[in-house]
Amino acid sequence: MWQKDVSEYCKTCDRCQKANKSTGKRLGNMMKIQDPRRPWKIVHMDWVTGLPPGGDRSYNACLVIVDRFSKTPIFLPCHKDDTAMDSALLIWNKVISWTGIFTNIISDRDPRFTSALWTNLHQLFWTKLLLSTAYHPQTDGLAERMIQTLEDMVRRFCAYGLEFEDCAGFTHDWCTLLPALELAYKTSIHASNNQTPAILEKGWNPKLRQDYLM
Repeated sequence: MWQKDVSEYCKTCDRCQKANKSTGKRLGNMMKIQDPRRPWKIVHMDWVTGLPPGGDRSYNACLVIVDRFSKTPIFLPCHKDDTAMDSALLIWNKVISWTGIFTNIISDRDPRFTSALWTNLHQLFWTKLLLSTAYHPQTDGLAERMIQTLEDMVRRFCAYGLEFEDCAGFTHDWCTLLPALELAYKTSIHASNNQTPAILEKGWNPKLRQDYLM
């Protein structure tokens, strides 16, 4: 009995606990990200992977970019093994001409973002990269929620088959569906602000087919 008592006492000894060196990783303080006052100043980025091959280049991933101000999403088909250069060129060619250069990019510690090449591109764009950590992934929660939403939409689409043919005879897959998913999300009222992303980004909602039928 006394051996157990001694063991318990040593485990809970106040002086010993204070003197012991901590072997766990310290958790940093949560950093509050200042909310932007205009669209496309701060964006969240992440990747959806594990998608079936689609498009003319057999894409199997999707880069998700979300504007923190308006919640407007951009979905870009890509490959899961794309390099930092591939990702940077994709953003430069498909996004920057429309949104301008971001002030901050929030993402996880994906090698595409932490590579020396990507760091140099951030310096070139005068853009600050904010990396979420394994202990505080909430900093990139907006992209995570958008990824979940996109995965749900793509999963529902794929439930009817990986491809379908429309009434005009054109074949579609999840890649050709992405612009429609963007439009559907941008014109839907967001629960956090009771506005559509399109209103907050542009000041007006794009006309939809049903608008002309009313």
